[in-house]
Amino acid sequence: MRHAFPGGTPALDFPGTLRFRHRTEPREDLDSPASLGAWFREAGITVDDVPAGPADLREALTLREAVHQLVRAAMAGEDYDREALALVNEYARKSTPVPQLTPGGRQVEATVEQGLAYVARDVVLTLSGPDVPLLKECGNPECSQVFVDRSRGARREWCAMDPCGNKIKAAAYRARKRANGLLAARRSGPRSA
Repeated sequence: MRHAFPGGTPALDFPGTLRFRHRTEPREDLDSPASLGAWFREAGITVDDVPAGPADLREALTLREAVHQLVRAAMAGEDYDREALALVNEYARKSTPVPQLTPGGRQVEATVEQGLAYVARDVVLTLSGPDVPLLKECGNPECSQVFVDRSRGARREWCAMDPCGNKIKAAAYRARKRANGLLAARRSGPRSA
């Protein structure tokens, strides 16, 4: 699987395809039309990759940034950007992929527009539903992934243990070891008379 899905919903995983937004150079996971087509399959929206072209990718990236703006506004309790809201609602009105039963099993054929409509509808459901207070940004200072925290006591800190949680825990462990080493060195050092 090429893409990560730690958000808990396509509404959060789709804007998460621009990883590490806090860095001066974020990492783009939708770097080609083929990666967009694969994202729909890996997200479970379709069964196969969706054929996509350069114009589809530009359209998807525009929608992705609108979704990102709306998610951030919802988390901050701010008003939605009108243009971002209009774009998401425009896509939410379009037809979505339709699953079909075939002799070989479930099949879902879709266009990029239908895949984006699916994402937009999920954004509407997520940002108008009970999960808004559960939205959190990953505790890794470099990561910008937003996720739904359904953990007991809302104590989840990272979008995923691998890599963010592991990275932070390993850094904390190394810091404790260094601090303990310094303490031990100070304790065993020469004593003044």
